[in-house]
Amino acid sequence: MRNVAFHDMKDEEIAQRASKERFLFGIIVDRYAAALERYIRRMGVGNQEDIHDILQDTFLKTYRNLQQFDMDLKFSSWLYRIAHNETISFFRRTNIRPEAHYVEDMEKVLESIRADIDIEKATQRSIDIEQIMNAIQDLESRLRSIVVLRYMEQKSYREISDILHIPEGTVATLLHKAKKRIKTALGQNI
Repeated sequence: MRNVAFHDMKDEEIAQRASKERFLFGIIVDRYAAALERYIRRMGVGNQEDIHDILQDTFLKTYRNLQQFDMDLKFSSWLYRIAHNETISFFRRTNIRPEAHYVEDMEKVLESIRADIDIEKATQRSIDIEQIMNAIQDLESRLRSIVVLRYMEQKSYREISDILHIPEGTVATLLHKAKKRIKTALGQNI
């Protein structure tokens, strides 16, 4: 075996080897814990204990299913899919409505959403972060997931397709529908 710095290995290689070399799974946890915690929060889970429970369930399910990982997929997309499914299951189990949460880099996200939704320049200044977050949180779960993945997690259409297990064309259609609903919701608040 060649001397490889484990932290320099690609995710897919680690995933392939982690079921036999368990210590490698810690690298996956180190790489993704913060990002997945942020994603779960952005999906509307407000309680920190709930976020940690979902995160723990995500990593547990990931580890148990490493043998089923499809090497043709991007590992991060597969992992986000598991986190997404665990988050949706949490909402179903607890019957709790997702909450809007301020995002650290929300100004960048806000500008991206404004530009992509094509909000008129005159109204841009009057729409604040809270209004955008409320409009996103009011979307049905499937549309909210796509908006969060695209604008807050900066995922490509292909990655969103892999995460949500839907065709890329459906991602585009649903994102367009979500943007129209957000624009409508913001128009009512202006």
